[in-house]
Amino acid sequence: MNIKQLAERYNDYLIEQRRYFHQNPELSLNEVNTTLKIVKELKKLDIEVITFPDYQGCIGILKGKIPGKTIMLRADIDALPVKEKTGLAYASENGNMHACGHDTHMAVLLCAAKILSSLKNEFDGTIKFLFQSGEEVGFGSKYYVENGYLDDVDAIYGAHIWSSIESGKFNLEPGERMASCDSFKITVEGTSAHGSAPHMGNDAIYAAASIIMNLQSFVSRRNDPLNSAVVTVGTITGGQRFNIIANHVEMKGTTRAFNKKTRNFLENELRKITENTAKALGVTAKLEYNYLTDPISNDNEELNHIVKNAAIRLYGKDVLASMPKVMGGEDFSHLEINTPGFFGFFGCRNEKIGAVYNNHSEYFKVDESTLHMASALEAQIAVDFLNSK
Repeated sequence: MNIKQLAERYNDYLIEQRRYFHQNPELSLNEVNTTLKIVKELKKLDIEVITFPDYQGCIGILKGKIPGKTIMLRADIDALPVKEKTGLAYASENGNMHACGHDTHMAVLLCAAKILSSLKNEFDGTIKFLFQSGEEVGFGSKYYVENGYLDDVDAIYGAHIWSSIESGKFNLEPGERMASCDSFKITVEGTSAHGSAPHMGNDAIYAAASIIMNLQSFVSRRNDPLNSAVVTVGTITGGQRFNIIANHVEMKGTTRAFNKKTRNFLENELRKITENTAKALGVTAKLEYNYLTDPISNDNEELNHIVKNAAIRLYGKDVLASMPKVMGGEDFSHLEINTPGFFGFFGCRNEKIGAVYNNHSEYFKVDESTLHMASALEAQIAVDFLNSK
């Protein structure tokens, strides 16, 4: 029985696992019961499992007929603090939700593990199945890298379910795919005065508003219009009372870019704009800038070839869908800093069943009927990579 047939055979298993995870979501770095469930399923498949005394998630290890290369397949396992409104019979009832689709990632990888465990005499080398904690906080994957669990890995593959791609289609394009995701905080310090006498103080709110407006000028005037970049201020808090000139404001935001040069340029320019705008208005301002996730770019030609051909071998050229690169971030980027990687997308959009809402929506739904195709692809990629010379 080939991989495509096995994926179809295990479809009910995949959907059962997906619905369990969907109904029992756990937030980043606290996926205790989720991890226990995954470990239980991997052990049923006679797959060796590594767990961690101080961290959630786990790694399954499956060895082929003889030693060889090692490939890692990755799924993230955390949910979001979103109250579900899908009305599904298996909807979450604990106030959290797998609104980004990580429930499908876990189920797809478990199904791929089930497929591969039945084919372990048909490939050389080792497959590692990483079920990763804390993707949504932007650094969950670092634990596995820093503790050496990727030191022997020759390649890593990850994929994300995506609401704009038609169900049953894959996006497996080379080059830039996802942006860096960094955060910043700006603190503005002014001087209080009575609201009726603004000239007696130094208005931190006015200065903060001016800083926000000037930050937008970076993208429109300082950045090359052919080079994508985003600067967003997401929160602003400040002021004491309606009739007091505010002496303190805090703003938090994010930046996005597709290359390191632009990423570094962003920090430098935001710092200059922040400090100089504040100085001109008689206040002080401090920028704290935090680098979170790197951009993701599929630049390894060997992996690009293997992944694309695996999909075509399974389902033909028509299974491939084009999609513009996205400004969202992914901490898969930490996993491929020292390891060749490929990051793809698989679709879940199906208007007939109402699967039309974006990832992170409280109404987010997926078309379960084609999820087994993503499992088949992961399994095929692993076998093809390990058997390649």
